[in-house]
Amino acid sequence: MTTLVDIAQFQIYFLTFTRIMATIVHVPVIGGRSVPNLVKIGIGLLLAIFLAPIQTSQSTFVSMDIVAFSIAIGREIIIGTIAGYAADLAFGALQIAGSLMGLGSGFMAGQTLNPTIGDNGTSLDQIFVTTAFLIFFILNGHHIFLFGLSKTFEVLPINSEIPQLAENTIFHLTGSMISIGIQISLPILGALMLTDIAMGLLSRVAPQIQVFFLGIPLKIAFGLFALAIAIPALAPNLRTIFNGIGDQMILLLGKTYAR
Repeated sequence: MTTLVDIAQFQIYFLTFTRIMATIVHVPVIGGRSVPNLVKIGIGLLLAIFLAPIQTSQSTFVSMDIVAFSIAIGREIIIGTIAGYAADLAFGALQIAGSLMGLGSGFMAGQTLNPTIGDNGTSLDQIFVTTAFLIFFILNGHHIFLFGLSKTFEVLPINSEIPQLAENTIFHLTGSMISIGIQISLPILGALMLTDIAMGLLSRVAPQIQVFFLGIPLKIAFGLFALAIAIPALAPNLRTIFNGIGDQMILLLGKTYAR
């Protein structure tokens, strides 16, 4: 009696699927909370169909018993989580920038849940993050992410040992993303600071004016106006963030590759 599916091939496919799912769940635009679970699973199965044959052709893979297979699944989850964290850093920078923009914009009293990133945020924060996600697709950031995901299987084939993480690499990548997030928010923070200074001077010149009640709508208006002007100028920073996703995924795994 012949089997239609070889056990080793099934294990390769399932391990490939496991790493893919462990990676994409950390990318808000592909595997965020707002994406239905069936869609995530469908994306993972579809990507595994294309990536699993590469693993079969690159190395000789023999079937494993249930214990070894369970250990291999755990390895792929860890490797996928590391790669997903590196990709999530890019979106974390956007979240930091959006949070800083909304900090003094007058929207803080009306925070709502942002289902895309699964966290509370202001209206200004959500406008910026949503616009940045649209720019992510316009700049083919999803292609860059998928390219980096496929490269993880080249530098660390299926059933590879868990890579040894370098502390300096983690600190450098995290610190650079925080720095970029602060840089993105600086134009809006500067406009809001000038508004506060103007309101302070106005309170000294005309003490009878209720600056507190006047300042909130003005800060909201200036925040939205500054964001509308600043978004085109922020395109180079956003391009830098999205273009580096693939490199970060491989670098955090302790590997390098040439484009």
